[in-house]
Amino acid sequence: MANKTSFICKTCGAQHSKWQGQCNSCKEWNTLFEEVIEKKKEKNWNRNSSNSKTNKSIQLEKINVDDESRILTSDRELNRVLGGGIVPGSLILLGGEPGVGKSTLLLQIAITLNFKTLYISGEESQKQIKLRATRMNLSNDKSYILSETKIKNVFNEIDDLNPELVIIDSIQTLQSDLIDSAAGSVSQIKQTTAELIEFAKDSGIPVILVGHITKDGQIAGPKILEHMVDTVLNFEGDRNHVYRILRSQKNRFGATDEIGIYEMVSKGIIPISNPSQLLINLNETALSGQAIGVTVEGIRPLLLEIQALVSSAVYGTPQRSSTGFNAKRLNMLLAVLEKRAGFTLGTKDVFINFTGGISVDDPALDLAVVISILSSYYDVTINKNMCFAAEIGLSGELRPVSKINLRIKEAAKLGFKSILISKFNKIDLNEIKIKIIYMEKIEEIISTLFK
Repeated sequence: MANKTSFICKTCGAQHSKWQGQCNSCKEWNTLFEEVIEKKKEKNWNRNSSNSKTNKSIQLEKINVDDESRILTSDRELNRVLGGGIVPGSLILLGGEPGVGKSTLLLQIAITLNFKTLYISGEESQKQIKLRATRMNLSNDKSYILSETKIKNVFNEIDDLNPELVIIDSIQTLQSDLIDSAAGSVSQIKQTTAELIEFAKDSGIPVILVGHITKDGQIAGPKILEHMVDTVLNFEGDRNHVYRILRSQKNRFGATDEIGIYEMVSKGIIPISNPSQLLINLNETALSGQAIGVTVEGIRPLLLEIQALVSSAVYGTPQRSSTGFNAKRLNMLLAVLEKRAGFTLGTKDVFINFTGGISVDDPALDLAVVISILSSYYDVTINKNMCFAAEIGLSGELRPVSKINLRIKEAAKLGFKSILISKFNKIDLNEIKIKIIYMEKIEEIISTLFK
């Protein structure tokens, strides 16, 4: 009997009987690829079909959630992002660029837990993983390493070992016998993920998957993969910088507005509990072109040092360059300065840099960016004990920002003496140990700080 083939969309996973330029489901172009499909009736992980049972409905008020417990890891940042720890029976998908440290992070978690864990790698041998653990000075007799790509063998090892946590690096290397196609294909990823979900829900053992990233920054495989799992985490960072950010894009058991910040060192990845002290230099002498902005990532306030350089354009067309800040927003702020404040920046090169290699998309940093530009333009230093948090509108007005109380508390905790915000922000703080300066327009700031 000939193998049955089908054309599968790599974006949404929809099947088509023949090739066509556009997917009928997601309307994406050139995403259909032919794959061999061969389905069988038996399962890989549960060989005792008599154990299967039919779920029955229950009233919402009678569902008991008091006994729900989470697995706390030694990584405080990961626990925060997950909403308090790993939920038993959940499936977590961790994505990130190559070399950002996904495998190192998960290996640290597997080794530092005080119960039995199984780390499965389809990309590295057991000796390679041992060398990495030795480099990080980590050892644990409850941590087991398996180098395997066949999901049937993976389930056999899980049945024999009975671990409390399973880590798979990566989902693109697993292959199921139920699908007659290469590992990493759309059908293989869907099948292996579905079997892992069924295993996790029935056994209560949490599973963490590593997902590859495409050149567009999306997790490789069908988009339905992110809908199937319980939690989707993204490990961001540039290999040229030491800082990494762990973000939650989806979380069925908690909020998605938390982030975790790490520092990459030679011995592994270290969680940072107070990143503001690393992202700003509080002991350095004040220099022109520097300003401290207060941002909020999720519900976590951060203070960033923003550097600006304004110089005469050497060539005919002035340069506009920004690192960590949106380039289009920078052009808008420069246009506001020229229109509302009378600055002639058309013949000036403007460079913006967020220290630490962190990229932030928060409108509340507009004021700090403008202050740093003006500081470099006038060659006037800003008081290093002052920070800024306000959005700038097209009319040059200072607009209020959200979570201003968190921003003020973080600035006061780090020892800042004053913070400049919009006069339209409403403050609800009982004890304020920092001076709050209210202003309405950008013209007031120029006349106060630079005249």
